[in-house]
Amino acid sequence: MARRNAVWARVYYRNTTGEELRSVLTLMGPGGRTVELHCAPAAHDEPGTCETPRVPSSDTPGSATAIAEFVGAGPVEEAPLLLRAGSERAPGPRG
Repeated sequence: MARRNAVWARVYYRNTTGEELRSVLTLMGPGGRTVELHCAPAAHDEPGTCETPRVPSSDTPGSATAIAEFVGAGPVEEAPLLLRAGSERAPGPRG
């Protein structure tokens, strides 16, 4: 997401599994800057959000990308990847 001179990432979710899930929301901005936020989606059917802090950006809109990953419970090295979703960069001036 972008507004004025700031960018941030947001993911909407609903955990209907009834189990503990973990998620990581990563915002990758221009110049190699990265913001990573760990979220713990509650184990119920209510919708929720996870959002990174807003960071300054003087670059063009669409110059940042975001990735949200949701994994199952258990030890990190054994937890199954359930979902990976990412944003797409906006087309450049040439399409």
